[in-house]
Amino acid sequence: MAMPDAPTLRLTEAALPHVAFDGWSQAAFAAACADLGLTLAEGRAIAPRGALDLAVAHHRAGDMAMARAMAGRDLAALRYSDRVALALKLRLEALDREAVRRASALFALPLHAAEGAALIWGTADAVWRALGDTSADLNWYTKRATLAAVWGSVVLFWLGDTTGGAATDDFIDRRIADVMAFERTKARLRALPALRPLTAGLDRLAAAIRAPGLRDDLPGHWSQPS
Repeated sequence: MAMPDAPTLRLTEAALPHVAFDGWSQAAFAAACADLGLTLAEGRAIAPRGALDLAVAHHRAGDMAMARAMAGRDLAALRYSDRVALALKLRLEALDREAVRRASALFALPLHAAEGAALIWGTADAVWRALGDTSADLNWYTKRATLAAVWGSVVLFWLGDTTGGAATDDFIDRRIADVMAFERTKARLRALPALRPLTAGLDRLAAAIRAPGLRDDLPGHWSQPS
């Protein structure tokens, strides 16, 4: 996942006070450029799609902040489910409520819905990477799909939380517990003798599925000399 560079982050920060009033719009983008002493042409050189690029940068900057916070934590004493919950709670700390509310409206538009879904997937991927996930088969996809669904529900709950965050923390814990209960049920079903022929076939199919990797044979990429 490409992370925003320093000029994009500066322009994004400049836009945030305006986003509360104008959303992730051309007006907010123009105001951010003016605040930094940039012409619109200079701003477009940094963010070619204007406010849309800044909304994407704001989301990805939150993923970066979560990863940094997780890197500074001692996770050894925590259960794995508690580590996942901690990562989601740290990710919430990077959110600006009004910016997220406005971004939700932006990415709900059919034109931008696919990009919004990709950002949620990217957050799930960032969480698993922060947790040291090394899966390279079907599990790579199922872990991220499950967590993406959890994260989407958490954000919606958080937007309406008036308790100062306590209710959202409880909501996260319940969602993670639900996921863990589902995984335990799957494990019990897989252990049933009557289902072993089916699960063996599924295991062979899953083994053929590989996680995506960074290709170095595309324009803009090159192999490092050995």
